[in-house]
Amino acid sequence: MNFENGVQFDPGFVQHISAIMPNIEYAYGNLNRYKNFGQKKAQFKMLYPKLIGLLNNYIGFYSGCILWADAIKTLKDKPILNNFCCGGEYNEEETLQEVNFLIEYLNYLPKDVKYYLGQNYTPDESDLKILEAYKEFLKANKGFCGVKKTDDLTIPDCISTDIDTEKIFKKIEEVVENGKLYELKELVLPIIKA
Repeated sequence: MNFENGVQFDPGFVQHISAIMPNIEYAYGNLNRYKNFGQKKAQFKMLYPKLIGLLNNYIGFYSGCILWADAIKTLKDKPILNNFCCGGEYNEEETLQEVNFLIEYLNYLPKDVKYYLGQNYTPDESDLKILEAYKEFLKANKGFCGVKKTDDLTIPDCISTDIDTEKIFKKIEEVVENGKLYELKELVLPIIKA
């Protein structure tokens, strides 16, 4: 990675994600078209692995955002390039809308899994931990509206700054290449304080 002229706000994660809220809403809209419970069950059975994959990828994306900020913060006073949030007006409710939606959905999903599949599902505690840390990260940076340089980034107390930047940059490069954002979850967990 070349940081001579500055650092990208997004190292390449966005190309591997699609908006999660509309995707989940679309999936449930499709599900609700069926009146027959047997058809709904069959549809949910097909949707379920896709929903889990979508959630894992998105939580991986949030993990990557935390890791990227933590790592580029060590590059003193570098301009942050292409921050589409910069200059905007911070609205906490809007900024946290997506992450709050995911927290609610992860807590709601066990009911649907039980209802449609007759199985038990418990959200992974580590996923909820990542979502809560990301929420704090967004609040601490006020939605990145004023982040122009690496020094402007704020790493909240719930995230350790004692990191191996070389390892993080290498893994981010690998994940941007292969698209498996969920692989970043295991790298972020050790730096999130309990």
